[in-house]
Amino acid sequence: MQKFTAGAILLVASLTTAQAEDLRVGVDLTYPPYNYFDESNQPAGFDVELMKLIGKKSGGNVSFLDTRFENLILGVSGGQFDVIASTLYVTPARAQQIDYVPYMKTGVSIAVSASGGQSFAKPEELCGKRVGSIKGAAWIPELEKLNATTCAGNPIDSREFPTSPEATQAVMSGGVDAQLENSAVLADAAVKLNGRLKVTSTEQLYPVIVGLGVKKGNEQLATFLRETLAGLEGDADYEALFSKYGVAKSTEAEFKAAIAQ
Repeated sequence: MQKFTAGAILLVASLTTAQAEDLRVGVDLTYPPYNYFDESNQPAGFDVELMKLIGKKSGGNVSFLDTRFENLILGVSGGQFDVIASTLYVTPARAQQIDYVPYMKTGVSIAVSASGGQSFAKPEELCGKRVGSIKGAAWIPELEKLNATTCAGNPIDSREFPTSPEATQAVMSGGVDAQLENSAVLADAAVKLNGRLKVTSTEQLYPVIVGLGVKKGNEQLATFLRETLAGLEGDADYEALFSKYGVAKSTEAEFKAAIAQ
């Protein structure tokens, strides 16, 4: 097969999907169960497995660059890697900076220290509380909206941390009263902390669409990813991946609604 530079795409008319080589993936590997280093210090998690599957099915090689979440859009825009695969929520603001390829939907939960005696079912109950989030999280503007309305007289003290585990540590140490985070991430953390972290929200908050991100205007790569994902529909490995992590696929209508908000 002909060799290409990183991220280059070869479309072969005789095949139903594109072929790719050396696809560099930007991912924050501090975000289990979606993205993390396993016991062998190798990239693991839902997004990592998805990109490996894309590489396997398309005949391409995939490598991962551990990058903090707040730097992912800068990295893909600056050519440090070709695609973001890091549970990147779809927002209108981000859609102005990158091109999305949607693939999943999920939501957010609230967690507290089990020994702290506090419990919050809804974001509106966080007025006057210190709330930790990963830096650049898509739900932070929602907290700002609450501070302008429901919590105007007693605002939420929203604090951002470089990684999700650091926000969790702040909850456990009493540095913040609660953590907002992706539901699966908090569920995973609660298990690993043997119940010392407790998820107190009773429903999934701020339902969101998640997408791969590519440099604005890189339609060749975006098309390759869309075609490859479409070609994976019904594939046993692909379907098992969603089942394994308990997440759902997104629809085109849901994606369009997310970027139009």
